[in-house]
Amino acid sequence: MASTFLTRTPLLAAAVLGLAATLLLGTGGPASAATVLDGPVNLGTAATYGVLATSEITNTGPSVVNGDLGLSPGTAITGFEGAPDGVVNGTVHQTDAEAAQAQDDATTAYTIAASLSPTQTGVGELNGLSLTPGVYTGGELALAGAGILTLEGAADSVWVFQASSTLTIGGASQIVITGGANACNVFWQVGSSATIEGAAAFQGTILAAASVTAVTGASVEGRLIALDGAVTLDTNDITAPTGCPAPGTVSEVFAPTITSGAPTDATAGTPYEFTVTAEGTPTPTFTLTGELPAGLTFDEDTGVISGTPTSPGTTTFTVTAANGTTPDESATYTITVEAPAPEGAVAAAAASDAGVVEGAELAATGPVTPGLVPVAIALITGGVALAVISERRRVRVTGVPR
Repeated sequence: MASTFLTRTPLLAAAVLGLAATLLLGTGGPASAATVLDGPVNLGTAATYGVLATSEITNTGPSVVNGDLGLSPGTAITGFEGAPDGVVNGTVHQTDAEAAQAQDDATTAYTIAASLSPTQTGVGELNGLSLTPGVYTGGELALAGAGILTLEGAADSVWVFQASSTLTIGGASQIVITGGANACNVFWQVGSSATIEGAAAFQGTILAAASVTAVTGASVEGRLIALDGAVTLDTNDITAPTGCPAPGTVSEVFAPTITSGAPTDATAGTPYEFTVTAEGTPTPTFTLTGELPAGLTFDEDTGVISGTPTSPGTTTFTVTAANGTTPDESATYTITVEAPAPEGAVAAAAASDAGVVEGAELAATGPVTPGLVPVAIALITGGVALAVISERRRVRVTGVPR
């Protein structure tokens, strides 16, 4: 008996032929040029569904589905009969035309996602990774229990994960999205089945060729879509993203450009700080090649060089800025650490400066001898008296005051 997934081959072929018009991958250019990823992957009418399956949907416990729930062509939906069972805050489409159309649209999206050229191949364990937007492919993809996968991007950034086999999200693991990005544009194309273990916090849309299972307590910000199998739930919270960019929205990413100039010189024993800056989308991070002066450290996230250098000398090193968009940019810097001033030299210099100022003042006014002050006063007083007497005599003679 042919599977539901395989019976859609005409639709899949049409999707592949339309790939160039539906999702484009740009090429790298100069450091400031844009690489354009046309996305997100178009889910069509499947976008409103939190859960969508082909054979059956089974729930245990008080699961909550914020979004539509659909099944086609299967007929068995169990565990959503009302409290204390599961709740659907949306529309239930059970073996109807809407569910069938949603399955067709989801299959088209699966084919497009599977056809994308990878940004990085050979991906397997995701724990501890921090990934910029792109297409990541591997065989069995897994996020170890209590592990963290970080996705760093902007509001319209797109991630596509291609698993040719299975996807396993370990218990209590987390997917963290930063930089204004969101679960709208995270897609997991899975060649067989996907499992989200208990208490995991998962983000993104799973498009699984077979089945999807969410274990007790797992939460999903995204969608669970099984193209040829069942979706099984157990006390889960599933929220289909809303307010997502329309299909075909263009997201631009820019390769990094280093914008900081040359670092200033440092002095041994004196605290020092210099920041390497770079522009780009997503925000670039940095790596350092070579050695810094002893006593200084480098922060790869912020680009800050800081610390207290311990010895004089000149050191040359290279800093590379990268954000997942090629090409990376590198800059070579030199920091010269000067020796501190000898002990007492500062006081001597201050005294010398004071002497220079005093000498300048004396040169302008001349030295004053204390013993001559009374003589000067007497001369001035006598001069004034003579001037007064002379004026009185002139008036008596001429009768005309001056």
